[in-house]
Amino acid sequence: MAAFNKSDLERRMAGAVESLKSDLVGLRTGRASVNLLDPVTVEVYGAHMPLNQIATVTAPEPRMLSVQVWDRSNVGPADKAIRSAGLGLNPIMDGQTLRLPIPDLTEERRKELAKLASQYAEKARVAVRNVRRDGMDSLKVDEKKGEISEDERKRRETEVQKLTDATIAEIDSAATAKEKEILNK
Repeated sequence: MAAFNKSDLERRMAGAVESLKSDLVGLRTGRASVNLLDPVTVEVYGAHMPLNQIATVTAPEPRMLSVQVWDRSNVGPADKAIRSAGLGLNPIMDGQTLRLPIPDLTEERRKELAKLASQYAEKARVAVRNVRRDGMDSLKVDEKKGEISEDERKRRETEVQKLTDATIAEIDSAATAKEKEILNK
């Protein structure tokens, strides 16, 4: 077991928060977000490429996305990829631009998305608790090796717990904000 390293724990906990935030951005809330199309991959030039590598995605209006495809021959594959991505979007072709009206969310779909947001948050909390456990374990090992005293171990365990509490509070606030955004619009 590696020696206790607080900055490594901070980095890993911050990673869990960043991962949660990127998961939450992908949840559709009824408002146009260019990140909504991040998971879409298009089959072009014999390979699967992210949509944002073959087109510019913008949100010109609150309820509309615009996908400006750079190469005319990729408009069809981009249209097909968006339709089959399971996002509930139906592109309207306009030359090399695909316009995507964002439909209203049903109440049932809102509740599903809110539940998904809380599942993402729980996954992040578990990741943070695992990092906390690793930190506590390495402190106990350091104490057994005689590298730190019992008092030093207890002091550092308190630091790890404070870091854990702060990170989990950040996760909770991000999830709560997203759930409110989904349910209230």
